Amino acid sequence: MILDGKKEAALLREEIKKEIIALKKKKNKVPSLTVILIGDFAPSQIYVRNKEKNSKEVGINSEVIKYSKDISEKKVLEKIEELNNDNNVSGILVQLPLPAQINKEKITNAINPKKDVDGFNPINVGNLASGYESIVPCTPLGCLYLIKKVEKDLSGKHAVIIGRSNLNGKPMAQLLLKENCTVTIVHSKTKDIKNECQKADILVTAVGVANLVKEDWVKEDSIIIDVGINKVGDKIVGDVDFDQVKDKVKAITPVPGGVGPMTIACLLKNTLDCFKAH
Repeated sequence: MILDGKKEAALLREEIKKEIIALKKKKNKVPSLTVILIGDFAPSQIYVRNKEKNSKEVGINSEVIKYSKDISEKKVLEKIEELNNDNNVSGILVQLPLPAQINKEKITNAINPKKDVDGFNPINVGNLASGYESIVPCTPLGCLYLIKKVEKDLSGKHAVIIGRSNLNGKPMAQLLLKENCTVTIVHSKTKDIKNECQKADILVTAVGVANLVKEDWVKEDSIIIDVGINKVGDKIVGDVDFDQVKDKVKAITPVPGGVGPMTIACLLKNTLDCFKAH
């Protein structure tokens, strides 16, 4: 089973659109997402354009505030404070990466946790780790959506996550613990990554090493979620050797067209959830 992220993202967007139409009829208001984009880093510009396009398609008001790469940290923090206090703004997102003069931690901490659609504010991180209600980072949330398309009940499954980043590895572990999985995180210091991966019912990889995971790394009937994006020649490939692995496992995400589309769809869902909570 190839997990089609484009198809699943389209279905999720349709659900969000229907809910926003109903809310507009009832409250005469719709969610609003403000994205701050700093500098002219091409991948960030493409990503933000996609966010803006998808937001408008589902009925979310979208604003992009653009700054030059030499903007001061103080001015960005002042803008975030202004957006925090604006009742018409449901969600705030500062597109990463940031230029050297701007401290990512300060920016993340400055966003109101109730408008933190990326789920990176320490309060949301702490709530997720504690098993409380929280805004969940978009990529791991998208991964969970795809996993649950294959298996609704994950209780007792052994999940292995390759990578321990704050963006994906750690929140992914918390989400799967909440689903009653037994979770193992492996990383660059793990002594035998292959051996750990061979035990996985669910394998999520996000390390940025092209074709790292081979056929003999995975067991039959496992679910493989590949978050990796790597350029090899003129092709984009994942962390999993897709052609080797796809016929052995129960389900696998392709790269591209797997997790990527779900990330933006989950951003829209987070924006809607922030709006409803407010």
